[in-house]
Amino acid sequence: MEIIRSVKEMKAWSKRTRDAGQTIGFVPTMGFLHAGHMSLVRESLRVSAVTVVSIFVNARQFGPDEDLDTYPADIVGDKKQLASLGTGVLFYPANGEIYPQGHKTYVRVNEISDRLCGASRPVFLEGVATVVLKLLNIVQPHTAFFGEKDRQQLGVVQAMVRDLNLDVSIKGMPIVRDPDGLALSSRNQYLSEAERKSALALSKALRRAQAMVLTGEVSVVAIKAEIGAIIEREKNARIDYIALCDPGDFAEKLEVQGKTLVALAVHIGATRLIDNCILGSD
Repeated sequence: MEIIRSVKEMKAWSKRTRDAGQTIGFVPTMGFLHAGHMSLVRESLRVSAVTVVSIFVNARQFGPDEDLDTYPADIVGDKKQLASLGTGVLFYPANGEIYPQGHKTYVRVNEISDRLCGASRPVFLEGVATVVLKLLNIVQPHTAFFGEKDRQQLGVVQAMVRDLNLDVSIKGMPIVRDPDGLALSSRNQYLSEAERKSALALSKALRRAQAMVLTGEVSVVAIKAEIGAIIEREKNARIDYIALCDPGDFAEKLEVQGKTLVALAVHIGATRLIDNCILGSD
């Protein structure tokens, strides 16, 4: 596995690879890789001639009171995992490579970025859109892979790619969960044993919402109430939001008609977790 640290070298590598007629798959990450990340890498390896994985902790998507300074890292372990799968390139730039002195340009996807996580984390999705656009321009992949656990982030990237006419395919991949149902996240390592048990309320609440719809419930008010009751039974839990919305533009719905996204953001102790699922069908 080749490790590239500079933007100039990464762009040169991508040009050589494209000129040779090889397809490039790309998995952008912030490191501390888990099985969810690896599922994206495996899919990229399956459909692309060569795969690039980036590790870059993007300060622009953290608020002033968030966990930038303590975000988990294990670059040695990450390199081993990626190399063992046959990853072609690890792009591992320093902050100054991505945001050189004097950087002034940011990207915002309107409307989508005001909803769900955008309401409580106002800088987050602008930071995501900006860094993803920069990484896509640097790596020049044919396909980029994103997990559906961060479904709003995926939606922002898809809208940006469409609106800016970028020549890349964005592929969303299913959420990977532990056997007990907890969605995999690098931030899970912050949880104490008791908090981790409390965190299972998120997937439990989603399963309950699915069961309600299968038995005919369509009222968003009723489903939200049931979800909220399940989560609030946990003393470690504090709800940021419960949303039932359109999975395309994330606008809130009044009833479950057609495909409906249930999206959760919940603080378990000091750790903010997200999860989601789709209700209904076309």
